[in-house]
Amino acid sequence: MASFKSGFISILGRPNVGKSTLFNRFLGEKVAIVAERPQTTRHRILGIKKVEGGQLIFLDTPGIHPGGSELNRRMVQTAIASARDADVLLFLVDATGPDAEKDGEVMESVREGSGVPFLVINKIDLVKRKSLLPIMDRYQRLHPFRGILPVSAMTGEGTDVLLDEILKVLPESPPYYPEDMATDQTERLWVSEIIREKVIHQSYQEIPYSTAVTVEAFEEHPEKNLLIIKGTIHVERDSQKKILIGKGGQKLKKIGEAARKEVETFMGTRVFLELWVNVEKNWTRNPHALNRLGYPLALNRSS
Repeated sequence: MASFKSGFISILGRPNVGKSTLFNRFLGEKVAIVAERPQTTRHRILGIKKVEGGQLIFLDTPGIHPGGSELNRRMVQTAIASARDADVLLFLVDATGPDAEKDGEVMESVREGSGVPFLVINKIDLVKRKSLLPIMDRYQRLHPFRGILPVSAMTGEGTDVLLDEILKVLPESPPYYPEDMATDQTERLWVSEIIREKVIHQSYQEIPYSTAVTVEAFEEHPEKNLLIIKGTIHVERDSQKKILIGKGGQKLKKIGEAARKEVETFMGTRVFLELWVNVEKNWTRNPHALNRLGYPLALNRSS
């Protein structure tokens, strides 16, 4: 009888190197939000991919970066905690702007992790192939990688080879999760993240980093083919609230319409979405506010 493999694969790297795009590529659907802004991912998001003879459990993580706020610190802790007991570590670097010194700091920050390490050079669709060899040469001196693999998370190039290499080193184990489970992310959390993604797309400067979203109501009415969602966008200052609402409420309306359309497509039902904007002074630096808004201190998988 053929053996079955199962294990956890943590996707790590600095902000904006394509971790969430690769995560969604592996899963074949949008589980993590994506934006061309650093620090888009704030939570550890788990996604499950079923393959013949195995179950691969991917962990999308916040970018590891220096930062002064308590939110920054907790995001980095979340990433580091996801690496401690993962079976495989994927270190992503950006082929368009490699920085061996900063990437080396990321690798050093998860030195306690015992997973099999791979270097994944992402965004190869945006560079000339001859530029990859110097990157490989430079990075292989930083860490004893099991392998160095160039990929494009956007186009999918190289990702099948990466999956094969991951499966080779996963331990023999029964599946950790039921066969029909795709993620541990609740629908309520997913919706709050979609709303936050639309805030990022519709705003500029510091507003995306000062924004959190909570969902207060999530009411399903199957008889009406209707889902009623009520959410709050939390910001730190009155000026940010005014910007997000916009003249005559137009900015908030655009955010709500974009989020509603995506939730309707994903959920397959009509959606009534109502949004408010609330000022929560300095929430990114307040531990109690962070706990209440969904950013607790990170725990290991074994916890």
